[in-house]
Amino acid sequence: MAPPRKHDTERILDAARTLILRDGPRAASVAAIARESRAPAGTLYHRFGSRDGVLATAWLRALERFQEAALAAAAEPEPLEAAVATALAPIRFARERPDDARLLLTLRRRDLLDAEPDETFRARLEEINAPLEKVISELAVRLRGRRDARTREEIVRTVVDVPTAAIRRHLRDGERLPAWLEADIAGATRRLLGP
Repeated sequence: MAPPRKHDTERILDAARTLILRDGPRAASVAAIARESRAPAGTLYHRFGSRDGVLATAWLRALERFQEAALAAAAEPEPLEAAVATALAPIRFARERPDDARLLLTLRRRDLLDAEPDETFRARLEEINAPLEKVISELAVRLRGRRDARTREEIVRTVVDVPTAAIRRHLRDGERLPAWLEADIAGATRRLLGP
């Protein structure tokens, strides 16, 4: 049996996220992440390969956490309520995991990474996104009886783009999400996708 890791991966990723959100992506150097996490720089290079490796892993971890929340919400049996629950998932995620939400919603991958994402990153991103893309296609069929590109776009615009834009505006400005946001997004989703 391998000995337990002396420096926790989650702590390293949390440190990288903290630096990015507090000081900006350029401040998250390997040396700064090592200081913030109290892990030797060699550990970061060994575990992640590079600065980009640490930041990509932190970003993908946040995305995976978000996707889990969105997939759980989409399990609602009634189609319109499944769409509403899916639209509310980003708001709940932002309330429960505000730092992960800020990382995803205020920074793009290209803001974080010095190099172009490698094939491993792209494959992992595709793997993480595939279940939610399937949910979107299923909602299109359940709500509209078809899954063509325009119908899927209608679903994405309603259950992803609208709530994401509302959250991004508040998170970017450092505000707290308003207490009424869920009610407004639920109402908008029902109006846009209802019969």
